[in-house]
Amino acid sequence: MEKDESSGNEEKVMKLTVKFSGRSIPLNLSLDSTIKDLKFLLQPLTNVLPRGQKLIFSGKVLEDEKTLRLSDLKNGSKIMLIASQGLHQGDGPIKKEATEVPMSRRRPESNTDRKPMAVQKNQFQRWMATGVLGLSESGLKIIPQEVWNCGDSARILDLSHNSILEVPCTIIHLTSLQKLILNDNNISDDQLSWESLAQLKSLTALSLSHNQLKSLPSTLGLLTGLTHLHVANNELTCLPSEIGFLTNLQVLKANNNRIITLPSSIGSCVSLFEVDLSSNLLVDLPETISKLQNLKALYLNHNGLKCLPTTLLKLCTRLSTLELHGTEITMDLLRQFEGWDSFDERRRLKVQKQLDSRAGNSAAFDEGADKS
Repeated sequence: MEKDESSGNEEKVMKLTVKFSGRSIPLNLSLDSTIKDLKFLLQPLTNVLPRGQKLIFSGKVLEDEKTLRLSDLKNGSKIMLIASQGLHQGDGPIKKEATEVPMSRRRPESNTDRKPMAVQKNQFQRWMATGVLGLSESGLKIIPQEVWNCGDSARILDLSHNSILEVPCTIIHLTSLQKLILNDNNISDDQLSWESLAQLKSLTALSLSHNQLKSLPSTLGLLTGLTHLHVANNELTCLPSEIGFLTNLQVLKANNNRIITLPSSIGSCVSLFEVDLSSNLLVDLPETISKLQNLKALYLNHNGLKCLPTTLLKLCTRLSTLELHGTEITMDLLRQFEGWDSFDERRRLKVQKQLDSRAGNSAAFDEGADKS
């Protein structure tokens, strides 16, 4: 009897192969799974959101609501996946033509080119006097020694738009640093000394957007003074649970990554008033995000979201901006949430303040939820 039962279960599972970008993706699904289920299963494997997927079998586009059984698929069938032009993936929009990589984003050809920048004496004296070290767009490949020589005189360090590969442990010498701006460089996980960075107790703003980070370490939770954290346009798949220790964090920008899930500890970041998680691979949000009672703006565009925490609009009583373009969430769904009326009133008041009298006549909810 056990043998027959096992054989019956195997017959209910279909083995498929999906062809995408030169890859063959093997999958096992129940015969009663829908094409839509298949698309959601493919999302984390391809970084293509379900609404951007077109699945083709035997020259026909497969319909979302049909089951595998009713789609004439058979065990071993091969399906082609085409990503629709202009729709977003987890790491940004699919573009027809690749754009040229800016000079500041290109890796140096060899380590022999990594020569330190010559810092003039009057420039160093100015750094010491003001505490502001401005080195944006300076063609840097390594951080000059003079930066570390500033010690506790440095308050703001702007190294954005360069080709820096490494942030060494010597950053620990900048004990009074409040703002560190490192966006648009070539920094990867193993070239950033988080252990030293975590010792900068005065740090309130950290910008690491447009780099090559794939993860954030648990030591991030030691930077309890942070109010602004920008990690957009990297290759992150998650945020560490220790982010919950950042109770002073006000702005979190983690858009254009490959984040699949958020830790429940995000609900402990009680000071957050702006969160941007657009263009990721999220399919749901933890219920604890409803604990963010200071939250005013939540950007969730271009994710695989099908629902939101049911208490979000009820408990986030200051929320006035909720953007949901490119998700599966509809206006009809939102209107069923407790707290919708109060949210809609806050949103309308904000629109009236921002727009002129002519544009202000359009007060319908249009932050991205589809009408049907």
